[in-house]
Amino acid sequence: MLDIKFIREHREEVEAAVRNKNADVDVVRLLELDEKRRAAIGTVDTAKARQNRISDEIAQMSGADRETKIEEMRGLKEEIKQHEEELSVIEEEYITLLKTVPNIPASDVPIGKTEDENVVLKEVGEKRVFDFEVKNHWQLAESAGLIDKKHATTVAGSRFAYIKGDLVRLQLAIVQFVIETLGNEMILARIIADNGLTVSAKAFTPILPPLMIKTEPYDAMDRLEPREDRYKIEGEELWLQGSAEHVLGSMHTDETFEEKELPIRYLGYATSFRKEAGTYGKDMEGIVRMHQFDKLEMESFSTHNQSLEEHKFMVAIQEYLMQQLQLPYRVLLKCTADIGKPNARGVDIDVWLPGQNAYRETHTADYMTDYQARRLNTRVRREEGSLEFVHTNDATAFAIGRLMIAIIENYQNADGTVSIPEVLKEYCRIQTIGPVAR
Repeated sequence: MLDIKFIREHREEVEAAVRNKNADVDVVRLLELDEKRRAAIGTVDTAKARQNRISDEIAQMSGADRETKIEEMRGLKEEIKQHEEELSVIEEEYITLLKTVPNIPASDVPIGKTEDENVVLKEVGEKRVFDFEVKNHWQLAESAGLIDKKHATTVAGSRFAYIKGDLVRLQLAIVQFVIETLGNEMILARIIADNGLTVSAKAFTPILPPLMIKTEPYDAMDRLEPREDRYKIEGEELWLQGSAEHVLGSMHTDETFEEKELPIRYLGYATSFRKEAGTYGKDMEGIVRMHQFDKLEMESFSTHNQSLEEHKFMVAIQEYLMQQLQLPYRVLLKCTADIGKPNARGVDIDVWLPGQNAYRETHTADYMTDYQARRLNTRVRREEGSLEFVHTNDATAFAIGRLMIAIIENYQNADGTVSIPEVLKEYCRIQTIGPVAR
């Protein structure tokens, strides 16, 4: 969340962010509550200071005077209790409203009311020209027995699938490829140099995180909402996480790093869960929009002066991975309405899918500043000794299902097989997947 002092001192900027993000926040009411809260805290503190003085006086008294002071103390305790109850009511509304204030968009984020106003920054790669009738991933994978939704529907319901055979080998190859790439400081240094960045080439630590998260850290990450799209464990304050960064970003709650430790970078691989509420009837064919999906997700913790470069570095990694797979893609700078409440900036990468004759999102990169860290209380001690909240970034390395869709459609052959991208062959040890022998 934002610092209330910042909101007080930059009211117009905050109100503009609320408007531009289509948020429903009463900033005037929040500032009124802030003033009442500070006054109420002052009243409580003054009364407690008086209580301490009377307590000291009682210790020095005896007889009737002492009894009079004790009676005064009893009355003061009741007064403090009343003041604290009044403060509690104010605090509850104040905190609830403060948590609804969105992050301030970065200066280059386009102002827009819908995702249609996202800006295409560039298109990269040649779209393949086919000399046969192109099929979509579902037609190819179903006929080859690589995806089985029929049996999955019987077992788990709609929007689930069994991934089978060589498609499993392809998924594991993708995972190994990404882990080795993001763990190689020479490759990361080359990406940094090619993009004119100034960040460290420190490698990403691979993580297999918990697949569940408690309500409190989920809420502090500002990723719990919309709750109707999350899966809650019945009878417990525990949820299935919706993406690996939810459990990576909250990993260091109430901790303080030393500046020399940063950046800290993680690569999380997790099965994630979303209800896909409100998407009934959309993308029901194939595995585009599933309740359960696997993702490789980057998360980093850095100082405030390195965080924007860290964000750009993650986007550069995303592009590098797409280029290695030789998949055509476009890069979008998301507008204010689409970046999300906790984001200061957001970038999407969409892959070209010839079977759908359209671009579809495969990656997103979220620049969070200290918005999450303030509620998580994750700090860094700078070299000169000052304490500040860390800045966080998260970004998709690969959404595995969607990437496999892109490979199937872009690398399909006339005989119904799918060629393995060159960079992945050493990891999955096969040349093609599909109905024809390898």
